[in-house]
Amino acid sequence: MVTITAKKMKEVLFKLFKKYQFSENKALLLAGVTTENTLYGINSHGINRVPRFLDYIEKGLINIKAEAEKVETFGNIERWDGNLGAGIINAVKCTGRAIELAKKDGMGLVALRNTNHWMRGGYYGRQAANENCISILFTNTQPNMPAWGGKESRIGNNPFVVAIPRAEGHIVLDMALSQFAFGKINEYKLNGKQLPYPGGWDEEDRLSQDPEKILKKERGLPIGYWKGSALSIVLDMLATLLSAGNSTYRIGLKEHETAISQVFLCICPEVFADQELQQSLIEEIIKYTHDVTPMEKGNKTYYPGEQSAMAYENNLKNGMKVNQEIWNNILKK
Repeated sequence: MVTITAKKMKEVLFKLFKKYQFSENKALLLAGVTTENTLYGINSHGINRVPRFLDYIEKGLINIKAEAEKVETFGNIERWDGNLGAGIINAVKCTGRAIELAKKDGMGLVALRNTNHWMRGGYYGRQAANENCISILFTNTQPNMPAWGGKESRIGNNPFVVAIPRAEGHIVLDMALSQFAFGKINEYKLNGKQLPYPGGWDEEDRLSQDPEKILKKERGLPIGYWKGSALSIVLDMLATLLSAGNSTYRIGLKEHETAISQVFLCICPEVFADQELQQSLIEEIIKYTHDVTPMEKGNKTYYPGEQSAMAYENNLKNGMKVNQEIWNNILKK
């Protein structure tokens, strides 16, 4: 592992994205989001995704000149087309538009089709929370989990985000519907470690903690077994229907994961007259969750986003631990 400061990472990535012909503003945005994701300790959806992102550009799967455009309006609901542009740029733009609609009408929804991987969904949850908006965001993916009871992958691990603004630190739930996101499984593989819990099936149809065996066929384990399987199917249906875009089935017909569908729903709590009560109720829930006897000595409970916020402060102060091979690969580009 190598330690990299946020300033250094952002500078290197900015120059790299400029080299790949992104405009100055877009290169700055891509470098900033990727660095921030890594600062939050999510290397799997930050710095580790850069080589694949560049590979997709080289393959012509990402259009560096394109970005999302509105195609249909239904009051405070809009459909947008990502035109196969960079997922980060499209997601920032559509989150911003959902925030605008929410501040105008109390609630706003943007459904996006034909976009690419958004990297870390929690970034857009924080984007909304920083504007004092609650957000519910999700995306479909290529097939990478079996529907419960099936053998081959037919559903996606469809990352799901809920963010709630809070003065003392936003609540940000950001989770894949697989027990481990595939980027996280790959991170364990890069570091030569086993998963702490079973994360998918190996080639002999056995649940495994070996990241290499799971990645061979990409058959992840749904969270909550059959419940996670059902939730994945429903989120895929919603993303597909609301955006009039591709389903996990249609994405799976392609050689690579591209032209995916996403939903950005924002709610502005300023429409309510009891904002002080809202914050006190959140604090009450957090206090009740924290104030519990731990299962093991030295452990404690956390609200969603609390540990990643702690990682952010530590990494900002002491630098980020990055896989040496990944970093060398980026420097050679």
